[in-house]
Amino acid sequence: MNRFKGGIRSATGATTSNTSAVGKWTLTEQMQNRQSGSWPGYSILVEYLVVAGGGGGGGDVGGGGGAGGLLNNTVLVAAGLSYTVTVGAGGAGGTGANNGTSGSNSVFSSFTATGGGAGGKSNAGTGSSGGSGGGGGWANTGLTYSGGAGTSGQGFAGGNGGGASGATSGTGGGGGGSSAVGAVGKTGSTGIGGDGTSSSITGSSTSYAGGGGGGAYNTTYASGGSGIGGSGGAVDIPGSVTATPTAGSTNTGSGGGGGGALSQSGASGGSGIVVVKYADTNAAASSTTGSPTITVTGGYRIYKWTGNGSITF
Repeated sequence: MNRFKGGIRSATGATTSNTSAVGKWTLTEQMQNRQSGSWPGYSILVEYLVVAGGGGGGGDVGGGGGAGGLLNNTVLVAAGLSYTVTVGAGGAGGTGANNGTSGSNSVFSSFTATGGGAGGKSNAGTGSSGGSGGGGGWANTGLTYSGGAGTSGQGFAGGNGGGASGATSGTGGGGGGSSAVGAVGKTGSTGIGGDGTSSSITGSSTSYAGGGGGGAYNTTYASGGSGIGGSGGAVDIPGSVTATPTAGSTNTGSGGGGGGALSQSGASGGSGIVVVKYADTNAAASSTTGSPTITVTGGYRIYKWTGNGSITF
């Protein structure tokens, strides 16, 4: 008896259920399809990259947004079955003295990358957990506000935010990245975002999922991870804005920068992406939705989505 329920099979032999309705088979259908010779074979080896949306930075010396979760692996798929693609949006930055918003999940079939955690606001905000965790907000009360946890196999934790009681300078914690934790934000330090991950799945080396930098008060602004995470804003003691927070790079799943003091808002996280790649000795996909960018180069067929869709191999 064939035990597979349809959908997708890992290259190591493990199976998971396809989220697409046409990829699910009952036991009766399995037996009928096998007897008729129409049971789909898991014969196409696919590499996939799934990156969720990055988290938004917290406001008012807030923590940087965490990078969206990143999944990169290979799997065997079946010709004739449809596989769902979902591309997560980046989370909004915290307006004024508020926490940011976490990013949204991205999906290829049954593989889900978790949205990046939001950065916390100053003096009260812990970072949210996510694919990578958001940074904690800075405090001049002597308290520590924790960075959010990352998801195992997808990203790292955000840096804690904190500072000495009565301190007059510091930054929020950096958002976690897909390759490193975010830096701690405290008196006199810079809460740099955690580094992202480089991938050549599209045919050229590109970085994805960097953490956002923490917002700064009376000190140098914090940069984002790998140059794709948003940088934090900065405000000096007289109340002059010396840097405006920037958003995580579009379609990299990177976190947004935290806002500086005096209720400066945080920046939004970058949207995610889904990429599928397989040898061009296999036929082109029989159908796609969501208008993916399709490239045939270096012996591979490459499908890249920046919006929701599907693919039938």
